[in-house]
Amino acid sequence: MERTLDLHMEGKHGSYAWSRILKFLCCSGFGCFMFLFPLEADAGGFNTTLSILTDFIDKSIQANVPWLLTAIVAISAGSALLGIFWKPAALCRIPWLAELVFVSKPYVLTRLISLAVTLSVVLGAGPEIIRSEDVGGSMVNLSQTLIAIALALSFVLPFLTDCGIMEFLGILLKPLIRPLFRVPGRASVDLIASWLASSNTAVLITSNQYHSGFYSKREAASIMTNFSLVSIPFCMVVAETLQVTEYFLLLYSAVTAVGLFLAVIGVRIRPLSAIPDSYCGEKRINEEVPLDAALFRWAWSAALARAGQFHLTDAIYAGSKMTVGILLDLIPIVIAWGTIGTLLVNETPLMQWISYPMGAYMSLLGIEGAFEVAPASLVGFIDMFIPALITSPDLPVGTRFIVAGLSLVQIIYLTEVGSIIVKAGVGLDFKRLFLIFLERTLLALPLLTLVSYLL
Repeated sequence: MERTLDLHMEGKHGSYAWSRILKFLCCSGFGCFMFLFPLEADAGGFNTTLSILTDFIDKSIQANVPWLLTAIVAISAGSALLGIFWKPAALCRIPWLAELVFVSKPYVLTRLISLAVTLSVVLGAGPEIIRSEDVGGSMVNLSQTLIAIALALSFVLPFLTDCGIMEFLGILLKPLIRPLFRVPGRASVDLIASWLASSNTAVLITSNQYHSGFYSKREAASIMTNFSLVSIPFCMVVAETLQVTEYFLLLYSAVTAVGLFLAVIGVRIRPLSAIPDSYCGEKRINEEVPLDAALFRWAWSAALARAGQFHLTDAIYAGSKMTVGILLDLIPIVIAWGTIGTLLVNETPLMQWISYPMGAYMSLLGIEGAFEVAPASLVGFIDMFIPALITSPDLPVGTRFIVAGLSLVQIIYLTEVGSIIVKAGVGLDFKRLFLIFLERTLLALPLLTLVSYLL
């Protein structure tokens, strides 16, 4: 309460320290430049500075440190076994590290599977079905990119989240964001980051904000499953794969409109509506504006108060924790679960069986080739790019347009964001994630079908 009153008085009298103003403008400006400022890409289109940095680190790692992923996965598996059989007491004094080492038996198994898959791919040994480029190979490549994302994102993220820009935009945009989506106004930053950077970047930002006390469980879950859209460059890749690039403007407009509609509906129905509004530790967010305060001035005051709490040493420490968490905990999950899921899609008739009801639904909507394309409507739960890969180019352009739009608005992909969401502890397990995925699919299909009639 004292801090709120101080903030109010500071906003009223305008007594801001220049150090806070400079810290807010420079540090937040750097964070926005890295995450949100679009730059022209070499191959046309645009990219963000963070994405360019991530690509550079990714290529450098693969060219100069090709064994790094194997070492990380081996350390992850070894530390899990250490936690089960030895239980070193020294680790208990470092809670965040203990959480990475003392894991449940299913997660120990996950790490061992990821080590086996990685060794199979790197050494070119073991079953071809596991180490093939479409299965284990793709998961290993994705994980190498995650290493680059961890190194780039973790140390730059505090400049976006802890220097005042989220407080500033959150208070200004709350009157629009809160009524529509039942989340704080600062969630707009997550949305912009996903549009311009990547969906996993936005989910990691949201996870960080939840564990810092700025989102409740329900709010974090709602943002992760509704706002973490794939980036514009990836949308273009999907459009090119499905040969609908001539309709890209219509496609992206439809994805944006349908995505916003799904967010309005999704946050108001189960399972998201049933998640409690509990916080991870102390609640730290306050976007309420006093009746006697001007909106912009109050947002400015809140931003400066937040910037005053930012210290570079704290940012480095938080970045180190986040990096180690992604490397030791998230990467093995992506490799193990992604490989298993891709095997189920590629090597078993499972998707053909379970997608039959979806084929009937799509046929009812008048979609041409409904039963042929039905598996593509569900395999996106495993990975966002699989629907585009398994859809025949011989299908009508309207059907391919629908598959492209659907794969982009489904959002929940286990290999990219699903595993991060589960590990974030926001009340969403695989069953609830799949239910949300189905809800989004069923609601989006008729809307995208209507749009396809404009082709």
